[in-house]
Amino acid sequence: MKILLRLLGALRPYTPRLLVLLLSVLAVTAASLVTPGIIRQVIDEGLARRDAGLLARSGLIIVLVGLLRALFNFVRRYLAEWLINRTGYDFRNALYDKIQRLPFGYHDQVQTGQLMSRCTEDVSSLSRFIGQGAIELLNVTLLLAGIVILLFSESPTLTLIGLAPLLALMGVTIILGRLIGPLFLGIDQALGDVSSAVQENLSGVPVVRAFAREQYEKDKFARANRRLWKARVRLVSTWGFFMPTMTIMVMAATALILWFGGRMVIAGALSLGELVAFNAYLLLLAAPAQQLGFVVNTAGEAVAGGQRIFEILDLPEEIKSPPNPVPLPALRGHVRFDDVSFAYRGSRRALRHVSFEAQPNQVIALIGPTGSGKTSLINLIPRFYDVTGGAVLVDGLDVRQVDLKALRSQIGLVLQTSLLFSTTIRENIAYGRPDASEADIVAAARAARAHDFITAFPQGYATVVGERGVTLSGGQRQRIAIARALLLNPRLLILDDATSSVDTQTEYLIQQALDALMQGRTTFVIAQRLSTVRRANLILVLDDGCIVQRGRHAELAAQPGLYQDIYNLQLKDQEQFQREMLFISAAEPVSTHIGVAEQAERPDAREAPLRPSVLE
Repeated sequence: MKILLRLLGALRPYTPRLLVLLLSVLAVTAASLVTPGIIRQVIDEGLARRDAGLLARSGLIIVLVGLLRALFNFVRRYLAEWLINRTGYDFRNALYDKIQRLPFGYHDQVQTGQLMSRCTEDVSSLSRFIGQGAIELLNVTLLLAGIVILLFSESPTLTLIGLAPLLALMGVTIILGRLIGPLFLGIDQALGDVSSAVQENLSGVPVVRAFAREQYEKDKFARANRRLWKARVRLVSTWGFFMPTMTIMVMAATALILWFGGRMVIAGALSLGELVAFNAYLLLLAAPAQQLGFVVNTAGEAVAGGQRIFEILDLPEEIKSPPNPVPLPALRGHVRFDDVSFAYRGSRRALRHVSFEAQPNQVIALIGPTGSGKTSLINLIPRFYDVTGGAVLVDGLDVRQVDLKALRSQIGLVLQTSLLFSTTIRENIAYGRPDASEADIVAAARAARAHDFITAFPQGYATVVGERGVTLSGGQRQRIAIARALLLNPRLLILDDATSSVDTQTEYLIQQALDALMQGRTTFVIAQRLSTVRRANLILVLDDGCIVQRGRHAELAAQPGLYQDIYNLQLKDQEQFQREMLFISAAEPVSTHIGVAEQAERPDAREAPLRPSVLE
């Protein structure tokens, strides 16, 4: 009941329309109650006295009542459908807005398909109850109250006889309501599993095909689909058992009225018109009483959907702007980690007592084995997660004390695998600054070495990329993502191994842009390449969530420790290879390797290796 009452509370903004709807329901109910009384008068007075005028007047009144009932019924149905669609619109907006503001920790645990199911199927079940089930319940209640009053005025004894099966019917309906709610919840959860299976399969089509796992994925989807089918069969079985029982009870009420009422007519205790009217009232109540099954159905769906929806809407926003945020001016780029510890929800600590300081305009390189805490560290700067101990300070201000939007609008972020939206290249670049001019967008693309391949497309910047940017190569996606970050003109730049997924030619082009753009910015880089590590002002070596070494490349490479191990395994060969190539290229004519950048800028350039002589 709490969930149902909360759902009905969603109608509060539409009180005027709701009042008109209630008046329409009252008018339809009143019109329904009038007709049996007119029929009784026709039989007892018009036919018995052979009064043709009364018959004609009664016929006209019935036609007029029918027209009025049709008019108010149209208003009722229109407003009910309007409320169904409007409340669905409101709930979907509320859910989507809430999902946008939920912490990353929640998205780490929940399946995308489950969220999609809640935004579609569960919202539909809620809106159907509000616009149909609740209105039908009101109609049944009003009819029941009106008919019971009218029947008792005619014959209390016959009323009790006729209503006995209908009261049993209501008891059966209550039992059905208790059973059907959990059944609908099971269907919603199974539907969410099916949506998750579809979403994961569609997202991972290349991997599925590459490993020839089509049959496995088909079987996995079939298992989820079978659970959904079984959940629906359980619902239908329960429904199929109760519905005939409810119909039998309605027919039993009619039979009792005809048997006992007929005997009363023969005995002279009841007129024929009263018996006909009595039976008409009972039949009038029987149809809505059977609709209680529909009401229970929609209420069960609504309760199940409401549980899943309000579970999200009631989640606390763990990461949000404080009520009175400290004003955040243009950042200088001074970042300090003060004894920071961090743990993901339900996991061991990802960072332990991390302290360091990054001065404005410095390049901070993070290096370490997988799972050492590099990504966790940079995720704390834009406050994607909150620290569990210590503090992250930007220009002396704790990031938890400033407005989130003001903080993140001054941080440029480029991930290892950058996501592009299924829209134009222009809109993807301007995603962080929708009001950016065409000149600014082109300048950012040029700086990211993306302008030439963009203009080579027939539609240029108006080219629509596929879902997640799949119609572009990895290097092209990465350069558009870099242009998107650069358009913000951020004071803090975070590069999560931004050049690891591109070829050497593209890395060179991107690195050229980044070298200039890092000037005047504090840059954090998760690095795996020597060219990135060498330019860092400070290298932080992480292992098991702790900073185990810090310094510059030359001094760390000379010290025994984790950095030296990584250098010997991953970076030393790169450095030796570059020295050899520099020696070879010094003996060749310059013309043999000039113009590499121009070649890389051509849209039809292949993933051919760049001559390393231009890398350093």
